[in-house]
Amino acid sequence: MYSMLDKKGRTQMASTEELTKESVTKQSFFKSLTFRSLLVGLLMLTMIIPLLMVDDIVRERNSYYHSVIDNISKGWGSDQTVIGPVLVVPYVEHITSVETVTDSSGVTKTVSRDVFTDKTMVLLPEELNIDAKLNDEHKKRGIYDTLVYKADLTISGNFDLGLLPTANKNTNIRWKKAWLSLGLSDTKAITSSTPLRWEGNSAKFEPGTRLTKILPNGFHASMKNIPMDKARPAFKIQLSFKGNTRFRFAPVGETSVAQIESKWPHPSFQGDILPTSKIISNEGFSAEWRIPHLARNYPQSWLMGEESYKLNGVTTGVDLFTPVSLYSKVSRAVKYGALFIGLTFLTFLVFEVSVTSASKTVRKSKIHIIQYAIIGISLILFYLLLISLSEQIPFMMAYIYAASTIVGIITLYTFAVLKSFGKGMFILILLSSLYTALYFILQMEDYAMLAGAGVMLFVVVILMIATRNIGHAD
Repeated sequence: MYSMLDKKGRTQMASTEELTKESVTKQSFFKSLTFRSLLVGLLMLTMIIPLLMVDDIVRERNSYYHSVIDNISKGWGSDQTVIGPVLVVPYVEHITSVETVTDSSGVTKTVSRDVFTDKTMVLLPEELNIDAKLNDEHKKRGIYDTLVYKADLTISGNFDLGLLPTANKNTNIRWKKAWLSLGLSDTKAITSSTPLRWEGNSAKFEPGTRLTKILPNGFHASMKNIPMDKARPAFKIQLSFKGNTRFRFAPVGETSVAQIESKWPHPSFQGDILPTSKIISNEGFSAEWRIPHLARNYPQSWLMGEESYKLNGVTTGVDLFTPVSLYSKVSRAVKYGALFIGLTFLTFLVFEVSVTSASKTVRKSKIHIIQYAIIGISLILFYLLLISLSEQIPFMMAYIYAASTIVGIITLYTFAVLKSFGKGMFILILLSSLYTALYFILQMEDYAMLAGAGVMLFVVVILMIATRNIGHAD
């Protein structure tokens, strides 16, 4: 009987010991570095949610910014494309037809008829010279600012009237009904113009091109008071207009030479043909195009109604480019948010391990999960501060204020939580270095991706060095 009781007691004691060991194992797991790492990692993933919400705010502000810019453009002037000039000359072609006719009595006779056919010839310049000066300006509406320009344009050259059927005696050129048209995308943005100069004569411009199929927008000048006394008459057109960022021209001359100048230092040459030569400096840019008529797919002259061509099929020019806009900078910065949060959390986790290993007092070394969350929210708050400040003040100053604020409060919080001056200074140096590196990455255009990859590689190497012995502390 005593043997049975003793055996039952030992069984109960063994069961109690197993439960105690299991309880200790569970408690040990919840206090282990592995569990802490999983918990901090889960919190870091949770921080992605407010980070995505901040990114949505940036997108919304960017969309609103572009809607404001579009409204400014409607009142100022849209992207401009100049096409022409085009000379339109009506003429009457006289043809005498001879027919042999047999009447009802069987008599055969010859009958001649005069046939008059109205035709219209379209001529393009033999030589075309375009000289454009784009004067950049900034227009503000509320807190938003956009880049626009005022253009002073001079178009000159000559036409080869030898393409007209003047040698044919049976052709009557109706020069009094001829007109010259110039196409411009947004005519409401014209601020001033001078009359057409044609070999010492002048003609006033009137609205509309009278060529709605090939030049929907623009203006024209009648040639009725201009004599047709030279085979290659020279012309000159001067006008000023406003535009929004983009300027294009069509090389309609047999030889087209264009010169575009501006004091804006960031040109972006766009279109079907790049400039032959260009000079870009901090004081502005100058570019020249020399384009032969073989670069396009339409002839120098054709008959209206019998043939039709698109004169805007080949255009080229320049955009006044704004390097890396405000919202694109902030959006790119948000993409590094997860890296900043992860690196900061990992640094504090390493602090826990180092303190635990040194003092063997786990309770004092632990940072509460709520404290991790507060630090993560502080890091996300940087982007809200950045976008709100940069809409009011220059981006560099906004970045300095936002980064200094966040680095300052996290450093002070580290002093208060860890009671360590050294670790607080480490956080100060770490975050200051990260935000400094991020600023230079955001300022880059061509090498931003390369610089970002380099910084991330450097961070990974530092993390490898810092965590090389972390498994021994668990």
